[in-house]
Amino acid sequence: MNKSYAVFLGWTAAICVALVGLQAALRPDPEVRHLEIFTEMAYSHAAESFTPNPWFADGKTQQALVAGVVPRGMLPFRYGTGPDEAKRAGVELVSPLATANEADAQAAAREGKDLYRIYCLVCHDARGNGEGPVVFRGMLPPPSLHADRARLMADGEMFHILTRGQGNMASYAAQLSRSERWAVIAHVRRLQEEGPQ
Repeated sequence: MNKSYAVFLGWTAAICVALVGLQAALRPDPEVRHLEIFTEMAYSHAAESFTPNPWFADGKTQQALVAGVVPRGMLPFRYGTGPDEAKRAGVELVSPLATANEADAQAAAREGKDLYRIYCLVCHDARGNGEGPVVFRGMLPPPSLHADRARLMADGEMFHILTRGQGNMASYAAQLSRSERWAVIAHVRRLQEEGPQ
């Protein structure tokens, strides 16, 4: 037998005996608490969102975003409420569909039509005349989308109204994404081109 092979067999046997002994020593015993390594994964120091947290000065776990942070997928809307801000938005905001190719613009208009039927029809009716079902249940009628004020309104101002709300109309920023609001505006422009019926 080769000497190096005998040394190898000796070390292998020693390691096997050590492993068997280690297994016997670490055999689970329900009566004894065992040694735990890297317990941070099992017993996290993280707190739930609305539970008290001694690590922060205000005692709250859920902290406000640091000033200037923009959450992923969100673009800041730097316009306040009110007609002056709506006019400013009308001057500064331009619909991304204005520079889109014809196929994208048509797809956005189709999407806008579906979204309009879901969110706008109930007040403005299918043609935009302001005679939706809620009017017949006692709500004040919204202005017609065919009136001069709506027809002459800049897209950016209309976007501001959808985002911030105006008068009896609430904000739709929570229901409609930025691109969906532009799509609804595209559909409204199409209704205005067709005229009241």
